[in-house]
Amino acid sequence: MTLKTPMKLNFPFRSNYPNYETGQVTLLPTPQRIGALPDFTGRGVQMAFIDSGFSNHPDLTGRVKMHVDASTRHILEQDSVKQTNGMSWHGQMTSVIATGDGRTSNGYFKGIATDAELFLIKVSTPDFRIKERDILRGLQWIFDSHHRHNIRVVNVSVGGDDYSNDRNHFLHRIVHKLHEIGIVVVIAAGNSGRDFLVPPASAPEAITVGGYDDQNLLDQDNWTLYHHSYGTVYDGSQKPNIISPANWIASPLLPDSPTETEIGYLARMLDVQSADELKPILQEGRETLGLTDTEVQTVTFQLFSDLQERIYHHKVIDGKHQHVDGTSVAAPITAAVIAQMLEANPKLTPQQVYNILTDTAKPKNNFDSHRQGAGLLDAPAAVLAAKQFVIA
Repeated sequence: MTLKTPMKLNFPFRSNYPNYETGQVTLLPTPQRIGALPDFTGRGVQMAFIDSGFSNHPDLTGRVKMHVDASTRHILEQDSVKQTNGMSWHGQMTSVIATGDGRTSNGYFKGIATDAELFLIKVSTPDFRIKERDILRGLQWIFDSHHRHNIRVVNVSVGGDDYSNDRNHFLHRIVHKLHEIGIVVVIAAGNSGRDFLVPPASAPEAITVGGYDDQNLLDQDNWTLYHHSYGTVYDGSQKPNIISPANWIASPLLPDSPTETEIGYLARMLDVQSADELKPILQEGRETLGLTDTEVQTVTFQLFSDLQERIYHHKVIDGKHQHVDGTSVAAPITAAVIAQMLEANPKLTPQQVYNILTDTAKPKNNFDSHRQGAGLLDAPAAVLAAKQFVIA
């Protein structure tokens, strides 16, 4: 009888983003992906984020002007986030990707509008759902408060559930009202990959953002279109209006969450070169990782494979970050560039911002014209055009 040779443990563990190199962080930071101009940081610009929830993430320290809980009829204004839960991660993701100063990554994974002042508006319900009426309540708060707070840009990375091409839909109407008073509304298109837009992404006045996948490369020959939603809205205009990076984006983990604790152990495994180096990590994290004493003592091929799969599943970059995808991140990247534009030229109207963004966007020949809008966001060109724009 021939005995099977035990399968070899193929150290080191690996992250699963494109072009990963052992022992070296090679995930492109967002400003580098889009060529963002470093001299513009959104200074003096107030941004609002409508989302499922938020946290007091270290990368936002000192710039959150208000947290607004609009999840019930009694809107609560707070000086900071008072409570987090599982819904807090999504809004933390969008706000930090757009505006985080990168202190948790020694400045590497910072955002674009790192000096913008922030209003974080929670719209998820106590039973962990997001309803159109709650999105309306958050947007209405911005409209009602515009005399108190000079909010210039609002990012919406959540949406309704049902298709509507009714010009009188309440989310279409509130976006129109915000546009009229000088607030730029940026909305994620959605990720269905179909001709299917739901409010408020279907509001004509919104800057609706789709996505592209840059494969974690700067060479555009390798880029592909993301599977975002698209379509024609009630005024005959096409959505999305523009596309931005929507994959392999570094996002912060929710501080002090079970996920952060687990990923903390998994991230350390990326540096080990042998079973002997792995065992102390397994012993320390045995309970968190759900391992038995036997598994900790003997690193089998099955355990190695299971741990590698968990690293892939959590999209681990390091102990504080994972990579994410979706138009939920493409939208705030665009909103942050708009904050740069308004820093460069505070007198721009929402329509002028839209015109500059779409005029400077770069269409990609191999992308479907109905799905890419005006084309790829050109961050430096948009900001320079905004700076040079002469207000009549």
